[in-house]
Formats: sequence, C-alpha cells, structure tokens
Amino acid sequence: MKVILLKDVPNIGSKEDIKEVADGYARNFLFKQGLAKAATATAIESVKALEEKKAREMKRELVESQKIASRLDGVEIEILAKVSTANTLYSAVGAEQITRAVRKQLGVDLKAAQIDLRKGIKECGDHRVKIKFPHNLEAELIVRVSAE
Repeated sequence: MKVILLKDVPNIGSKEDIKEVADGYARNFLFKQGLAKAATATAIESVKALEEKKAREMKRELVESQKIASRLDGVEIEILAKVSTANTLYSAVGAEQITRAVRKQLGVDLKAAQIDLRKGIKECGDHRVKIKFPHNLEAELIVRVSAE
C-alpha cells in the first residue's frame, strides 16, 4: 500500500515521502499512530505541489543569501568600545553588538547565531569574523574595534 508519511519514521522515510509499505503495517501502525495517510491521487498531487513550492523558496533563499554574502564579504565595520589603559576592552564585543553594527552601518539584518564567534573580542584592532548563511555560504567581515 502506498502511504504519505506525515512525520519522520525511522527505517521508512522522512516527512512527506511517498512510500510503499505492507497493508497491515500501514493500517495497524502508521495510520493509528498518525504517522502516515493513504496516498490518494489528490494527496500525491498536493505533496508534489508542496515540494515544488519548497524548491522555489529554497532557490529564492539561495539567491538572496548569495547577494548578502557577497555584499558583506571583506567589508569593514567599526565598533566603539570602552578601553582600559592596557588597550583591552572592559567588556567583550559579542555577536549581538556585531549584528547591531552591521544593521546600523550596512543596513543588513543578521541573526546573532549567524556570526561565528567562538569567544568575544577583547582587544582593540581589526578582527576577522565569519558570517554563516543557509546553503553553506559564508562571508568574512572585518570588525575594527576602536576606543570610544
């Protein structure tokens, strides 16, 4: 019997996959657990339409990510911070501060999770910071930390 999976099922398939399974397995387990539904012609068409829509969205997202990544790659932003006499910062510059600076100086909205910063920046000077985008795209931004 052909079924459309409503959730990921181990050893069977992922959500929205169309799979051929034994009749008893489908009726007694998959349907009762709400893991699958019968693969009628209408249901198959709706799944295919949904897959096409997802493919279009993924392509649009890829193009948008490429534009933003190329715009940010190698660009320099400046962050002003309070500095001690030893030229170290009183508080580290983190991902949130970098996203705010990028938004303010370049007009690009990023999420703090996109900034690949293992630990905060604690010294003045230029620092290279990687920004991650969907589809394994990356850009490298130069963050210049200066005394306030």
